[in-house]
Amino acid sequence: MSELGIRPEIAAIVDRIDAIRPQLVAGGRESDQLRRLSDETFDAIAATGAFNISVPTKFGGFAANTREAHAVARAIGRGDGSAAWIHGILDSGAWVVSLMQEQAQRDVWEGPNGTEAFISIVLATSSTAEHVEGGYRVSGKWGYGTGSQHATWSLLGIPLTDESGAVTDAGLALIPTADLSMEDNWYVAGMRGSGSVMQIADGVFVPEHRVMPLTAAVEGGYLGDNPEQSYNTVFVPSLFMKLIGPHLGMGRAALDFVIAKAETKAIAYTGYEKQADAVSFQLAVAKASIALDAAELLAADIADEIYDGAARDYYAPYSERIEMRAKAGWIVETITNVIDSLVTAHGSAGFAESSPLQRIWRDQATASRHGHTLSASGYEAFGKIVFGRQEEASKVLPVV
Repeated sequence: MSELGIRPEIAAIVDRIDAIRPQLVAGGRESDQLRRLSDETFDAIAATGAFNISVPTKFGGFAANTREAHAVARAIGRGDGSAAWIHGILDSGAWVVSLMQEQAQRDVWEGPNGTEAFISIVLATSSTAEHVEGGYRVSGKWGYGTGSQHATWSLLGIPLTDESGAVTDAGLALIPTADLSMEDNWYVAGMRGSGSVMQIADGVFVPEHRVMPLTAAVEGGYLGDNPEQSYNTVFVPSLFMKLIGPHLGMGRAALDFVIAKAETKAIAYTGYEKQADAVSFQLAVAKASIALDAAELLAADIADEIYDGAARDYYAPYSERIEMRAKAGWIVETITNVIDSLVTAHGSAGFAESSPLQRIWRDQATASRHGHTLSASGYEAFGKIVFGRQEEASKVLPVV
């Protein structure tokens, strides 16, 4: 891993995750039935150090870059897609808190949980926020609270208002999960194990230092002063790229599974007693392998672009961020197509409830519809950029 620009300490975390992959595969089946990640599986992943990679070094973390985040989430995703998705969200939460005021960071990582203080995040401003002395009084409901059942804090989208009540911006409010209630409404076809239930706040007070305005953040106006390069990268691309690692892992998991079964599985109604002997099957696996390699290389390229820009104190303009967004959509779309082709090549046995392949298929298909990486909107906006129509592009994707 080190030859790919990943530090030895992060590579060691990946190795520890790889060592528990059988447990993650087995736990994924249980989590799918429970509709939440089991505590045993979560604790096993936490013990590898995976959830601490984006915590600042001054609080005992690793200040990971995007490529390192991919490596960790990809490793988890090869065992369980839902667990990898939880990692992507909690990793995003840790990174965003690292951009907030110093006191907010201390509230989280100098509290009783230390570096095991995990932060979920929902950007949608499905709430009200009354500006009061010293902060905001927040009420609302936030769906798709991935990781919230294992988090100690939540970053939740709120409208920022002035003293007259007029909305002036959008923001993220950092709230202890102990101050929130939950509604179990997570009845879905895929990513069932992520347990992404609804979170509810009822008049919760959030002090000013735990609120991050988003308009400035989108353009790099961060409130923290952590010196590591990872905390000077472009805001929205850094977030949506944290959701690419789980897809890379699920794609690789599907390929691993189909190849492993090919020497012992026949092709029904043909003369092939082994799938691996059939040219048609060989072609499908070869194409899937190359497409996955291409997706991983492009993901690494975007990750390097993000990180190298921070090293040069270069904050990519909107047009370049849109190109990153379109490429991220292509990666996800490619992996969706790869998994579909592998499910077809493997055959109907892959749809048995006992087969991990159908869970991989369901999980990735669900995650691929996430608005942060939806390919169609990314292609449309980037196409407008290509033809010099940035104003039109900004109406498609105003926040990138």
